[in-house]
Amino acid sequence: MRDVLIVVLVIAVGLGGAFYASRFMMKRAMRRVVALFRATGAVDPKGAVTAEQLGLVKANMFGRMFKARDYGPDALNLLAQAGVIKGTADGRLYLSEADLEHSTVKTFA
Repeated sequence: MRDVLIVVLVIAVGLGGAFYASRFMMKRAMRRVVALFRATGAVDPKGAVTAEQLGLVKANMFGRMFKARDYGPDALNLLAQAGVIKGTADGRLYLSEADLEHSTVKTFA
């Protein structure tokens, strides 16, 4: 009985650790995405860039097999859903500093 309890405890700690590690990596990727937009000057519609120019596209299946997970494209999608990343009519993207300031997405927490 004691062995089963230890195994269950180890599994629970492992799952909790995986959850918090994933959350940490996503927050780090969100900070990186915001920094990329700022570094390229894509903070208004005139300076908008494509996700490809920023290197924020998902790799193909073969590329993902041999590399660590890239949270950048997922962070970009999350920021876009929160209204922090805006799009132009021609499909380019830019960072809205005003919306980032008032966003509920905690990129720096």
